Amino acid sequence: MKRTMQSKVQAYLDRRRALGYQLAETGRELLDFARYSDRRGERGVLRKESAIRWASLPQDAAPAYWARRLQTVRLFARYQAAIDPAAEIPPRHLFGPAHPRKRPHIFPATDVRHLLRHAGRLSGKLRPWTYRTLIGLLACSGMRISEALNLAVADVDLDQGVLRIGQSKFQHSRLVPLHPSATRALRRYARRRSLEFPQAECFFVSDRGLALRYSTVGDTFRDLARGLRSNGDRPQVRFHDLRHTFASRVLLKWQRSTRGAVGRVAILSRYLGHTSPQETYWYLSAIPQLLQQAVKRLAPPPL
Repeated sequence: MKRTMQSKVQAYLDRRRALGYQLAETGRELLDFARYSDRRGERGVLRKESAIRWASLPQDAAPAYWARRLQTVRLFARYQAAIDPAAEIPPRHLFGPAHPRKRPHIFPATDVRHLLRHAGRLSGKLRPWTYRTLIGLLACSGMRISEALNLAVADVDLDQGVLRIGQSKFQHSRLVPLHPSATRALRRYARRRSLEFPQAECFFVSDRGLALRYSTVGDTFRDLARGLRSNGDRPQVRFHDLRHTFASRVLLKWQRSTRGAVGRVAILSRYLGHTSPQETYWYLSAIPQLLQQAVKRLAPPPL
């Protein structure tokens, strides 16, 4: 009895989810492809022509979108080919890169001061302190905005100067040690928040004592960043650019030191919550100064 593509995809998803992968969006896309394959009467055999046709839907989408869809099927096809010799693996990069990198905005110190200054002018009793402290924390720690917004009071150890990040982007937990100046700023904010909302469970709260909503914070940040000119490939600066800036500055400082950055990228990778140093290497191309330092270290000694 021939199995359908839907049953094969479901078995693949069940096995990977049993290993801890969530595969929410990937699962939806693969099942959509499976239904497409079954409608074509392919009897559960993965055909690369079908994968390419499905990936290029809709036809007016961007090539990067097609590339991501094809990559999703290709990963499944590699798994399927190991147990079914008839399964065909679609070619790589047929539609170009699946995740083209855009050069981020690297915040000069003047831009960070601009954000902090305008945050201090926000209306509300606690709101100016909330946004000044939040932006300052992102700038000096490289945390993801979602991680900062999800911080509970219990996650912030002001005595040790350490943050506990639980179940972040890749379901990893980690400790983030802070500079004493950052700890002092968090302590000042905590005192003000405790006066207004002593029972608050979230560390960063609104003027009503509730957890900050990501959409609200994003809108406020865009207002605060008005007037800043992006030096990256996007027209507007983003919260995430503070993370890029932090990582790039750390790498630049290390490269300029006598010890260099060799063997230390893994430390930064863990600090940022990356799953592997390979993700952190992207930051090496974020600013020209990093590439200049890399060239100097790789250049042969003079004869």
